[in-house]
Amino acid sequence: MTDRQLLARLSERAVGGRWTTLLGLGGLLALAGLGLFVLNARGAGADRAWQLFHVNWLYFTGLATGSVALSAVQRTTRAKWGGVIVRFAEASAAFLPLSIVGLVLIFTVGYEHIYGPMQHQLETLAHGKAVWLSRPWMFTRLFVSLVALTVVAWRFLWTDLQGDVAATAGVVGADRQARYARWAQGHDEARNDERGFVLAPLYLVLYAVTLTLVGFDGIMALQPHWFSNLLGGFYFMGSFLGGHTLLALMMMYGAAHLGVGDLVSPKQRHDLGKMCFGFTVFWAYLMWAQFLVIWYGNMPEETGFVFARLWGHWMPVGRLVLLGMFVIPFIGLLGVAPKKFPGTLALFTGISLVSLWLERYLLVVPSVTTADGPVIGMPELAPTLLLTGLFLLGWAWFGRTFPMLSPRRALVTLVSERGHGHGHEYDHEESPKDFAMPAELERRGHKR
Repeated sequence: MTDRQLLARLSERAVGGRWTTLLGLGGLLALAGLGLFVLNARGAGADRAWQLFHVNWLYFTGLATGSVALSAVQRTTRAKWGGVIVRFAEASAAFLPLSIVGLVLIFTVGYEHIYGPMQHQLETLAHGKAVWLSRPWMFTRLFVSLVALTVVAWRFLWTDLQGDVAATAGVVGADRQARYARWAQGHDEARNDERGFVLAPLYLVLYAVTLTLVGFDGIMALQPHWFSNLLGGFYFMGSFLGGHTLLALMMMYGAAHLGVGDLVSPKQRHDLGKMCFGFTVFWAYLMWAQFLVIWYGNMPEETGFVFARLWGHWMPVGRLVLLGMFVIPFIGLLGVAPKKFPGTLALFTGISLVSLWLERYLLVVPSVTTADGPVIGMPELAPTLLLTGLFLLGWAWFGRTFPMLSPRRALVTLVSERGHGHGHEYDHEESPKDFAMPAELERRGHKR
């Protein structure tokens, strides 16, 4: 297959997905969740429903922003290995406008249900901290920073999307031809590349700042006498890990749906698996760094937050978080083969992704609930279904609107992999069959 033929195939497949299953599942979950959420938010379970809305908002906002951060890191470092799969991460950006709507709802309709207990403690705080945690100031900084992050995210993504829109305008379906032709006008590849290399690091800085604020105001403020300088970094790095584990799952689903599973090589899965493994270890390091200082200092205003989650009725949840976020993924992804094989990579990244939700749940609910321990019922299920459905709907909308492969970036990855094939170029972890298009590699090895 020549480079021109490969580019033609990538362009055709990039706009060939309809994502009907994902769209239907997301719509079903969103409608069911919305109906149940409205019922519970108007009844006796209103506090529980809004508290779980907050948990899910933190979770999916972190996944969406962390997924875009993954793409921004690849652009900043000029990484070539992820060109085939990176768009499956970028599609999560569709949730960002919904996240802003969710923030508005939290600080209007849901505020008393979530931040009510914290408001009653403001009088006992120092004046400066009470002002910092006041409702208007907290909402203003979160809203402005999240809007800025969303704008920069979409401007950054557009520097790549416009080139792919121009590349696929001739093969897209009739329903998108006029729109693609309009979007492709004024496309300048060099100018977009230059803008992308500026916007990518800008997004990463805003990501760190915004999610630090979200972690402080969305988690730490719920128990205002407790504080940890590391919590912001713990939250945004956990979200960055979540972006990688989500990509591992959506990569497999998306590649199969587009019919390009043969172009997602074991080498690419191995590289992504190494990133998941590395940030799993880093998550554990940040968790231990927080715990060690609190344990060693043994100060009542610090230890209460930890004791409430690691002893008593909440201890089983804490153990599940430790197992699912670190122990199981660490052991499972330690070897080379589990990272390359789709089944094991999906299993261990899926466990990590679910455990990240449990971690967000454990960080939030013990600070605001009146129950002695975890309670799971319809008030908890409703907002979880709602935001899960909205996230899937946003992802599917992105897939039906924009090219879900970047033909230019994918071609760079595949040509780079195709350039290998002479035994001495591999290290002990890779072999010729681990690279894309093994049949072509095999032909290259034959004597002429």
